[in-house]
Amino acid sequence: MEQKPLQLSFFWHMHQPDYRGSDGVMTMPWVFLHAIKDYYEMPWLLTQYTTIKATFNLTATLMEQLDLYRDPLKYDYFLSLWEQHPSALDPQSRQWLIKLCKSSQFETMVRPIPRYDYLYGKNEYSEGELIDLEIVFILSWCGNYLRRDNAVVKRLFEQGEGFTQNDKHRLLDTLCTFVQTIIPFYASLQKEGRISVSTTPYYHPILPLLINMENAVIANPHTTLPKRSFSLYTDAQKHIERSMALYEKHFQKKPSGFWPAEGAVDTKSLALYNEYGIKWIATDEAILFHSLDSEERKNLYKTYCFKGVTIGFRDHGLSDLIGFTYRFKGAEDAAEHFLRTLKIIDNEQNDPTVFVIVDGENAWEFYENNGLNFFTALYGRLENTSWCKTATMDEIDNGAKDSELEMLQPGSWIHGTFDTWSGHPQKNRAWELIYQTRRDAENFRGEISEESALKIEEHFLASECSDWFWWYGDDHVTDFAVEFDTLFRNHLISIYELLGIAPPGNLFQPILSMSSMAPFWVRPKSPLTPVIDGKYSSFFEWLGCGSMDERKLYSTMDRVRGPIDTLYYGHDKKAIYIAFEGDISALNRHGLKLLVILEESGEHFEFDLETLAAEENDIVAINERLEIALSRLHFGTLRLFHLRFELVSGTQILQTMPGNGALCIDLNEHYAANWFV
Repeated sequence: MEQKPLQLSFFWHMHQPDYRGSDGVMTMPWVFLHAIKDYYEMPWLLTQYTTIKATFNLTATLMEQLDLYRDPLKYDYFLSLWEQHPSALDPQSRQWLIKLCKSSQFETMVRPIPRYDYLYGKNEYSEGELIDLEIVFILSWCGNYLRRDNAVVKRLFEQGEGFTQNDKHRLLDTLCTFVQTIIPFYASLQKEGRISVSTTPYYHPILPLLINMENAVIANPHTTLPKRSFSLYTDAQKHIERSMALYEKHFQKKPSGFWPAEGAVDTKSLALYNEYGIKWIATDEAILFHSLDSEERKNLYKTYCFKGVTIGFRDHGLSDLIGFTYRFKGAEDAAEHFLRTLKIIDNEQNDPTVFVIVDGENAWEFYENNGLNFFTALYGRLENTSWCKTATMDEIDNGAKDSELEMLQPGSWIHGTFDTWSGHPQKNRAWELIYQTRRDAENFRGEISEESALKIEEHFLASECSDWFWWYGDDHVTDFAVEFDTLFRNHLISIYELLGIAPPGNLFQPILSMSSMAPFWVRPKSPLTPVIDGKYSSFFEWLGCGSMDERKLYSTMDRVRGPIDTLYYGHDKKAIYIAFEGDISALNRHGLKLLVILEESGEHFEFDLETLAAEENDIVAINERLEIALSRLHFGTLRLFHLRFELVSGTQILQTMPGNGALCIDLNEHYAANWFV
């Protein structure tokens, strides 16, 4: 009997937190920026091919905020400043505007636009220069569709500089008109059967933690729970009900599927989805492996059923290749690697279904041309591949022969735990403030109007958004953490104000004041010549080295972080030295290799971590940590170059370092400013 084609389910998750303050104004512009770059572009890319299908998840807070761009100057604080002439801005507003206008990814978004590249390096701007900066910032976020098909965007790119206030007005008008076409575009593609569209509980809460905070300990027995927690089960119901109502408003039907926020599941949340008629959800492979108490990958490539709901489990490795690794590769090489990895699954499994679930907006600004080259190569190959067919989640659910899960382990798509949203003192403090505010509201005996009661409910639900907890703690980094902290606490402050009660003083104390401010990148301060033996031989051996803390490089997305946490580096006249620390026991895998890639030429230098074999003049050692010496003979006359590191096992890329791109090695550095006695 001939084997059926492998079913490939692409699932693109589109999400932004609710940036609205108590006045309804969005305090940050990321909904607008991703709207002009990603929300239309991602389904549009798919339509350039005849047979490619996918599923898109649109969160409720994203859809609501997209609607607000019918009146952008009323609802978007950034655009209300951006639209003004620079001479009308007070100094504080001007500096905040400049900070945002310099927030684009430099290599992929700033450098390709000459005027932006020039202005990005300046600290002071004339009024004309600031107008130019404002426009090129917005142009840098315009996706390929707009650059190709929008007349205003095309003209401004051609003009390049010397822009006026009228140019700003025309650009804003055309882009806000464009934003209103996004959700109807999804609706039309869903009617055609090209895509499925799902949604998420309303404010993107971690439903299992709302229902029972004890789930955090079940998923990770070593976590610390917030004090005096209690169930917010009715809030969980409201998040589902309100999200379904908004979906029906836009798509004239009830949603058939949900992406639980952050893939977070437990038994009671699945029962709720079933109760509300949700047919399918998706989450991460870690949940399946914990639920089966087995990590056999053959179990991954099929659908399961629990509490009457079909579940697709995400292939974490394949998904992370797209989300994080392929941005460092050429488009054709990345597409070839993806197909080759899929083919291995197809050869080893019987009629497999593979779920590739990726953040649908945040990855592409790290890719060349916003991912256009990559998707052209990938979708083009898939279109012409007979042994693999893409399918929507609705199609997979309709044809699924589910295996019944006997139990479902609580967890999320990040390591199968809830540690990203609980356990750290800052995260727990945020939960404790929610519980404190809820107790005070429930004990309130005064009179409040129906309008105030509805606003209070809104603030409570908004305070439960997963994004606030994402930015608390040390596991993710953003330049806008203060703004997120303020947004969270203001929701709780507003509840007290609506009740006519003075808010407790602790709500005015920034939770982020407990933050670790240690930098992720420390540059070398002196030359070094360590002994490459994999041991902590001497404190002075690596004194003055540079370092990169991989744990601090995670921002809007997360991934399987790999065994390496920190790398240390330096050089002398003979070699470049790098030490890797983390879970060194994980490096004992058969056939594991460390590849060092010279960005300037694409040349690879290989270290075999099993046999400790290396190229001539290079050295590798593993003991308490992994250490290598890379001969300077490899680099000839190069004095400034960039290195990348990949841990690979066969075709599987286990970790790419550094997480922010490449490690800059400057052999011209003489360290004179750092000499000490």
